[in-house]
Amino acid sequence: MSEKKSSFLIPVIGTAVILAGGIAAYMYLKGGADSSSPLSSAKLVPGTALMAAYIDTNPESWNKLQQFGTPQAQKILGKELENFNQQMLNDSKISYEADIKPWVGGVMIAVLPPDAKKVSQTNLRSPEEPNILLVVGIKDKIAALKFANKLKDQKNVKVQESDYKGQKIIETTGQGQPTYTTVLNNDHLLFTSNKQAVEKAIDTYKGEPSFATKEGANDILRKGVDVKNSLAQVYVPDYANMVQKLTTFNPQSKQLPPQTLAQIKQVKSLTAGVGVDDGGLRVKAIVNLDPQLNKFQYQTSAAKIVGQFPTETLALVSGQGISKSWQTLVEQSKDYPELNQGLQQARTQLKAVQIDLDKDIFGWMNGEFGLGAIQSNQGLLANVGFGGALVLDTSDRKTAEATLTKLDNLAKQQSLNVAQKNIGGKNVTEWQIPQQGALMSHGWLDDDTVFLAIGGPLAETLAARKGAALDQSDTFKTVTGSLQTPNGGYFYLDMDKTTTIIERLAAQSQPLPSEATAILASIRGIGVTVNSPSKSMTQMEMLLSLKPSQGK
Repeated sequence: MSEKKSSFLIPVIGTAVILAGGIAAYMYLKGGADSSSPLSSAKLVPGTALMAAYIDTNPESWNKLQQFGTPQAQKILGKELENFNQQMLNDSKISYEADIKPWVGGVMIAVLPPDAKKVSQTNLRSPEEPNILLVVGIKDKIAALKFANKLKDQKNVKVQESDYKGQKIIETTGQGQPTYTTVLNNDHLLFTSNKQAVEKAIDTYKGEPSFATKEGANDILRKGVDVKNSLAQVYVPDYANMVQKLTTFNPQSKQLPPQTLAQIKQVKSLTAGVGVDDGGLRVKAIVNLDPQLNKFQYQTSAAKIVGQFPTETLALVSGQGISKSWQTLVEQSKDYPELNQGLQQARTQLKAVQIDLDKDIFGWMNGEFGLGAIQSNQGLLANVGFGGALVLDTSDRKTAEATLTKLDNLAKQQSLNVAQKNIGGKNVTEWQIPQQGALMSHGWLDDDTVFLAIGGPLAETLAARKGAALDQSDTFKTVTGSLQTPNGGYFYLDMDKTTTIIERLAAQSQPLPSEATAILASIRGIGVTVNSPSKSMTQMEMLLSLKPSQGK
């Protein structure tokens, strides 16, 4: 936060608490419970809101983060917090920890459509921004009153009071555009830079439809997303409407074609949450779908393919049934002329070399698959430090072998040397560049598992693996072991191995800043998975696995 914004925002909030008429007798202030919650806050947000996010200010949840990170990373973050607090102290002698934190409850940030009049007058090159409304819970009225009293002598802002339907609105001007605040029911402070937004919020308080009563919103607000020590939740009750409105607000955006709208309408609502647990930062999202419009063919993956990758794997994407996903894409391309044209061009080009894109390339990819980046410092991979490998299970080995033979013949036509090699008792075919080594290789790991790898060293690693498999490594288990199962596969990233590659490549141009290195050193890895218990729901879970504070 900039110095100007911080020195401006604090007096604004304090002035609202003082003048809005919500804090009166001491005994009244002493009573009353904290009403701050996503649902209670949403009852003050106008029903026209497109989405809302709720930030939980429970210190126990945020303090949980202190158990992670290297000493260097904690020092960096501590310095940033100290700088933030010093900005808060600027010209006002205000401390966030001492003066604001005790009384601020949960904060809801709502996105409202811009004023219709402004949108109609918007310059074609100047898109109108949506209005942002903050609903701040007041969990300790006495602490809020003390804070307000401390700000009575502030002179760096100009305050003007007005009345709207019996509620006081405070217009504050100083640096930048005016802001408007009000206190409703003595337990919520509303803050926005748009007067019409705060007036609509007062209308909502008086009985007009709220975000909480919006179709589909009440259910997702009550349920939220189940994460431990929740830090924030996001609620989008009407996803298609939100996308359409946000597109309309920006005159530079092209009108969404009917096909795209049809795709968007598959999603009814979205809820997401982030929390902190013993593994690190965990993000979960729930997407409610229209089962009649959902064309995606979800398949559960047993994740056995992960066992074909070595522990040197730094990143992996795994899943099931590329062939069915391809069929779905082909079917949907009928509604997208540009996509359909691209597919037809690809078919035509491959047909010229006797390859059928649908049958020879994707038709036999009906089992599990894994696409991984694997560390290697040999051969053609010596400069970059890693190579790529695709491992596929298939029930149609005959077609797969025929396709690989066609590809080998194409390689020969490009003056590559196609040679056979035995690695660990497995026959491997290499495409070799004269005097440089193997460019690509492929072979069978078992009767129904084939691999294609960039670089000769990876063929050695995959076919004659001597160490433990990736799924037996401590890092993979830690990063993915707590993710939901069954699932459709994994995205996995080993941050230590990835950082080694990043630093190696960065050293060739400009070394990474020490701050970035310290932050990366605090992350063990990233794990993501998706599952779909029914055609009406898809769930995503991501873990940013963090190292304990005593870790090095």
